[in-house]
Amino acid sequence: MLDLRRLRLLAEFARRGSIAATAAALGYTPSAVSQQLATLEREARVPLLDRTARSAELTDAGRRLAGRAEEILTLVEAAEAELSAQAGLPMGRVVVTAFPTAAVAFAPALAHGLADHPGLAFVLRQSSPEDGMRQVRGGEADIALVDDWTGKLPEQAPAALEFFRLRRDPLLLVVPAGHPLADPDRPVDLQELREEPWMAAPPGEPSRQAVERLLDTVGGARPVPWEFEGLHTILGLVSRGIGVTAVPALALAAGERDVVVRSIPGCALAREVYAVTRAASVRRPSVAATLRALYAAAQAVRLPDGLEVDGEPGGTGQE
Repeated sequence: MLDLRRLRLLAEFARRGSIAATAAALGYTPSAVSQQLATLEREARVPLLDRTARSAELTDAGRRLAGRAEEILTLVEAAEAELSAQAGLPMGRVVVTAFPTAAVAFAPALAHGLADHPGLAFVLRQSSPEDGMRQVRGGEADIALVDDWTGKLPEQAPAALEFFRLRRDPLLLVVPAGHPLADPDRPVDLQELREEPWMAAPPGEPSRQAVERLLDTVGGARPVPWEFEGLHTILGLVSRGIGVTAVPALALAAGERDVVVRSIPGCALAREVYAVTRAASVRRPSVAATLRALYAAAQAVRLPDGLEVDGEPGGTGQE
């Protein structure tokens, strides 16, 4: 009989493409992964991997079994979810990964929302949306908080994953407290900001691409003179009068002082924020309770005072 743990290893190998990457993802040593896959080959009675001195790849039989392994693991999880649903109480460990701004923005309300479930052990980790989705699909995490600037992520994702929309996160202009545009009565004109020192994330980052698209609407701006990892770092530097920036609203949830936030007339740039989980695990009470708490936490985050985007009013702090 084929062992479920070894089938999971095979499915992970099919996703990662190497024994070393599979071992790193699951917390094993490469030799342990290799030994377990060799044992699975003996159980299957056919070669599953074509090994060379430096690499390994799936045989045709290995690819077929890896596909079946995904189906088997999904069915097992669905059966476990049905049994858990009958018990009704959220219990056990739930692992959530989140991109950094969502982790900071949602954590307070999320912790409050899950306090009513003493049998639930909750773990929140920070990771990129891509890594988070890989962890969910591989079973290392139960839910991933991801952002999408393209509007196409749900339809491009594997069918085994289910998306729950949490909120729209618009791009907002942020200037130092002493900047002329800190005056709320002064209209925002991006043309006036073309020669300002803009601060942004490194090239390739989604927020950087959003800033570039924003500036392209007014003919572009001079090259960004300052590039920093982390939107909170950028906001801290703007507060010191070093430059201006544009960031998604969630980045402002920590309440950076000495900056003024303005909506951008005519700007439709925004990201959608989703909670992603395996479709087979949605019925688990622990996952369902966490999804509800995540939605409530996302709604509790308000835009800064005086702003309104798509009818969502500004506010202070979190409810």
